[in-house]
Amino acid sequence: MANSPAAVWRLGRGLSLDCGPCRIAGIINATPDSFYDGGRHADAAAAVAHGLSLARDGADMLDVGGESTRPGAAPVPLEEELRRVVPVVEGLVAALPGLPVAVDTFKAGCAAAAIAAGAVAVNDVSACAFDSGLLDVVAQLKPGYVLMHSLGRPATMQDDPRYGDVVEDILAFFEEKLAMLSRAGLPEDRVVLDPGIGFGKRTEHNLEILRRLDRFLILGRPLYLGISNKSVFGKVLGLTVEQRGMATAVLSALSAGRGARIHRVHDVAGVSAALRLAAAVAA
Repeated sequence: MANSPAAVWRLGRGLSLDCGPCRIAGIINATPDSFYDGGRHADAAAAVAHGLSLARDGADMLDVGGESTRPGAAPVPLEEELRRVVPVVEGLVAALPGLPVAVDTFKAGCAAAAIAAGAVAVNDVSACAFDSGLLDVVAQLKPGYVLMHSLGRPATMQDDPRYGDVVEDILAFFEEKLAMLSRAGLPEDRVVLDPGIGFGKRTEHNLEILRRLDRFLILGRPLYLGISNKSVFGKVLGLTVEQRGMATAVLSALSAGRGARIHRVHDVAGVSAALRLAAAVAA
């Protein structure tokens, strides 16, 4: 991947349903309370070191977040999020020139500051709904943009999520938001789609989305999938967070066959091996 907003989502052979080429976004949680590794990389030096390790393991990009969006998470003030995120982005861009860095935020101020620090993409759980200024930031600066579906805010999104047909409802959401972004001035080639596994979904919703991932390809944009160590593995298999690495790798490979092209994960090495094996079998 080239380190520019225009090229960050280019995927070689495009949107076919084979298993390649896939890309991996390595997760860097610069937070004390993320569900998987909260606190391990809460200072900038540790977070940058972790990013270097993920790059060595084969990450094609890095995704830096300074506010947990797990169910029930408390909000973080902008000033604190900036303190957590900006030095990490700066450190990664300096240490890994050419490797794209994304910022995981729904705040306009954090997105703008991270882009100024060298980030080339914004991963937004809110679809520009939590901070009205974020739409202006992405329209003006035109970064790569992860358009994600969620149902409500992190603090309450799992209280009572309901859908008619979860896949068709999300598809309609994507159509509406893609039109919004286009009207605002963000080119469609900057956008990838994330159906938001675990964000305002019950287990049956998550499984139905994963079964029918290829339905979203009708919109002509790459699919960006965040399933790493999610609670669905606990619900279906009874696994603790620490036991979910193998399940994440297996489901990533299966999802690649259904059209997922960018996989946002904690264990880059394990998922990379699974994706390479799936691609070899599909060749």
